[in-house]
Amino acid sequence: MARVALVSLGCPKNLVDSEGACAEVAAAGHELVIDKAEADVIIVNTCAFIGSAREESVEAISEAVEEKQRGRCRGVIVIGCLSQRYKQDLISAERGIDAVLGVGHSGRLAETIESVLSGESVVDSSEPPVEWRESPDRVCSTPPWTAYIKISDGCDNRCSYCAIPDIRGRFRSRPEELVIDEAKRLADEGVRELILVGQDLTQYGADLDRPLLLPELLERLSGIDGLRWIRLMYCYPTKITRELIDVIAGSEKVVKYLDMPLQHGDDRMLAAMNRRGRVSDYLRVIDRLREACPEIALRSSFITGFPGETREAFDNMLAFVERIQFDRVSAFAYSREEGTPAWGMKPQVGAKTAAARIDALMRLQQRISLEKNRRLVGKTLEILVEARTGGGAVGRSYRDAPEIDGVVHITNTDAASGDFVRATVTRVDEYDLWCDS
Repeated sequence: MARVALVSLGCPKNLVDSEGACAEVAAAGHELVIDKAEADVIIVNTCAFIGSAREESVEAISEAVEEKQRGRCRGVIVIGCLSQRYKQDLISAERGIDAVLGVGHSGRLAETIESVLSGESVVDSSEPPVEWRESPDRVCSTPPWTAYIKISDGCDNRCSYCAIPDIRGRFRSRPEELVIDEAKRLADEGVRELILVGQDLTQYGADLDRPLLLPELLERLSGIDGLRWIRLMYCYPTKITRELIDVIAGSEKVVKYLDMPLQHGDDRMLAAMNRRGRVSDYLRVIDRLREACPEIALRSSFITGFPGETREAFDNMLAFVERIQFDRVSAFAYSREEGTPAWGMKPQVGAKTAAARIDALMRLQQRISLEKNRRLVGKTLEILVEARTGGGAVGRSYRDAPEIDGVVHITNTDAASGDFVRATVTRVDEYDLWCDS
């Protein structure tokens, strides 16, 4: 049996896959280790969403190969999105790689490790799965009070800039009972915050001819003892139904937070991106959300530098962000992805222009975030404590998803990690809050 280290890159959806891979490795009798220098086999779960993610994945692969060349490591296995997209290229470019498995690797890792340790090379040439493929178990790597749960995989939206449908395959919902069973198991193990992830949560059930399955799923999850917060990530704006809004507003456990990537605020650019809906549609759904749930925190992401983005189009994006007053915003420069419709679109926008527009957008959002945070001074919030800091603690409010949003600093508390406490906001900056319990 081998000592195995796994490097997980990319989004929380990829992290769930990595946790399933760890469980599979452990079930086969191998020992999981954190330090790559102690590993007989290194597995790298890659991301290939945009150019910077590919670069990070290639760097991690190179580091694993270097570890193999100088240490005890006998095999390097590459899995996930990058390996699905560039199987043969990886083998030829990085001669130290011993196996390449795509996104349908579940159930194949144990035999692949055995093959690699026997000196064999493995390249998985299969296409992405066409149906949901369940991982038998997970080794959660998040803090014990928080866990991601994947309810779907793949995507049918076909945004013109995105290669995910080609990498992950068609959209497929995870069977509802499997989601519920895992959520109950996680709650029994002490998880208090459950974060739902998928390429598009709002399409959940559509491939099963049950387009309103997400509201039903949320209601069932809300009935699970032990769960305190249920958080939604990756919701497509035009698929946010009245039924979904009612569940968000009416459930005590579904936090008043919604991640809704909009990508732009100009109708012509949205059409070029093949995004369904236009600015007026986005405004309507946001008005409905805030009418039903005034305290809701809205997060969105935007792309600058998409082909054909003029100064006028970018100014429309700024005006849109100013009008909506999002609580959280992320911005990314357009990444030209081979094989996507946007690959050949003209004119391409220069990298410096795209970067300058990110800077302008984030300066605007910092001002908005600071103004919105200042309105919280004097208000009392429920905080999930995540770490002790001397006589205080650091945690998150319902407005903060882990790692991508701000944190809350709490003074004068003896609460332990994993506890929920109520604290009053005393001061703020653009991202974080300071509270006194």
